[in-house]
Amino acid sequence: MHLILSSCDFGNTHSRKCILSNLKKPIHQCRVLFFPNEKATPEMILSEKYYNWMTARGFSRENISIFNYSAPEKFTDLPLDCIHISGGNTFRMLERLRNSHADALITDYVRRGVTYIGGSAGAHLVTKDIRHVLAFEPNPTGIRDFRGLALFEGILFCHFSDARRPFYEQAISAGTKNVYTLTDEESIVAENSHLRRYP
Repeated sequence: MHLILSSCDFGNTHSRKCILSNLKKPIHQCRVLFFPNEKATPEMILSEKYYNWMTARGFSRENISIFNYSAPEKFTDLPLDCIHISGGNTFRMLERLRNSHADALITDYVRRGVTYIGGSAGAHLVTKDIRHVLAFEPNPTGIRDFRGLALFEGILFCHFSDARRPFYEQAISAGTKNVYTLTDEESIVAENSHLRRYP
């Protein structure tokens, strides 16, 4: 499995550089499936909004697929190089993925070698459990099953700062294994059991 995780994905120079240097081919050649966050309406998904958003980040228009939560069956067995999930509300995004069965779809692609690019909520989602996110993010869904996609061994504190340090220290004190922090400038690249931090 190949995961590129950060707080800001393409949002700043540091994390963008990490993504570009860790893709398996140049970004304009990468075939990508983008999952819009919980704010995306059906009309927005069918418009050019997200295609424009992705081309601005360097992907070629002909290589971009935008996941439609109303028609998930159209996105199985695509010839992909990467999947991208950016920021939003972690709990709403998890609920949306589950309701469309996209959680299983993503897991299958990544286990088959497709690179996963996750920023903020997109990074939290690949962990085994997102319960710790309750400390700093609302859960308007009311979900009580906090299991993530379980593609990353451990939990992440994105947008880490002194304000979130007490929650990090609480997780450490509770004996939680593999707790990682990511400031807005930092990224983690996980390839199978090997993990590297950037910068």
